[in-house]
Amino acid sequence: MKLKLMLWWLGVMLKRARSRKAAFRESLEKLQRFDWGVATEDLSIARHYRMSPQAVHSDTGLPVDLALELRFRDADSATRFLRKPSQRAFREGLFDGRLRLVGDSRDLERLQGLLKHL
Repeated sequence: MKLKLMLWWLGVMLKRARSRKAAFRESLEKLQRFDWGVATEDLSIARHYRMSPQAVHSDTGLPVDLALELRFRDADSATRFLRKPSQRAFREGLFDGRLRLVGDSRDLERLQGLLKHL
């Protein structure tokens, strides 16, 4: 339940950043569109985010057309990671198997660039 709430709140924070922070909007303008999602490996908890300069939409599930997916081994791993996201945490999660990246690693860098504005 914690993870579901955290992912929902992340959607709220993204929408708030788009409406209030010019640097976030500028980053979105450069990307034009960025669709990504977060889920557990068994897909019991999943949420995706569709971001464009005009709006940020968030919904449950993982559609197949996402540019980037972050798949966590379990909800506890995801919760621990999302509390303190950093490049080091991404690297360690990838190496020890708690996190699996589905998509291009350049998209992960783009996502990190956007999330630093939150």
